[in-house]
Amino acid sequence: MSASYRPKTVLGRLVHAFEETVIATLLGLMVLVTFVNVVLRYGFNTGLIWGLEVTLALFAWLVLFGIAYGFKITMHLGVDALLNTVTSRARRVLSLIALAICIAYAALLMKGAYDYWAPFANLAPTTGRWFPTGFEEMKPWDYRGYVPTERVPMPEILRGPIEFLFLPEGEDPYEKLPVAVPYTMIPVAVALMLYRLIQVGIRIVTGRQQGLIVSHEAEDAVAETAAEQGH
Repeated sequence: MSASYRPKTVLGRLVHAFEETVIATLLGLMVLVTFVNVVLRYGFNTGLIWGLEVTLALFAWLVLFGIAYGFKITMHLGVDALLNTVTSRARRVLSLIALAICIAYAALLMKGAYDYWAPFANLAPTTGRWFPTGFEEMKPWDYRGYVPTERVPMPEILRGPIEFLFLPEGEDPYEKLPVAVPYTMIPVAVALMLYRLIQVGIRIVTGRQQGLIVSHEAEDAVAETAAEQGH
């Protein structure tokens, strides 16, 4: 975690702990599923037929969730050679310009993410070429209905809420997990990214942060190595 980020409120610490727990859980589940699959394949000549698909979904969730988390703790890579040559006032202006570009991109990405996910969840995509101007009027034949994953079975413990949210009226009960469930992370992660970018903008405007980049991993690593060697 970046040394520059420290939650100051109880709610902030709870949210921060929750985010780190989610990231650790996703990574742990990836390792567990892969390990079990390897043991089953080479030790018992069998395997989890859904293991690879679940691992890919968990990895996608980890990456997408981690993007927003990276903005929060200022751990994304960037080049600040130009910023280091200007005054603090100019640095703030340039940082806000870069941030505005990131927010505009994230807003476009948010529309695309929702419009991609919505049909799988039997929801209406938005209208408008660049930014949403409303929702499309959906006809019965426009809905995709149940689009299953290839091999992931429906967890019985999740059957009730999943079928309540995603099962169209008149459809048979799900046998496999609908793709709408893993795809839900796409709009959720982009929304978190947009939210974190707005938070960064507030911190820059209020003077609590200088730019999008706070930590310098290479410089920190060199400094730590020098300290360990007693230089």
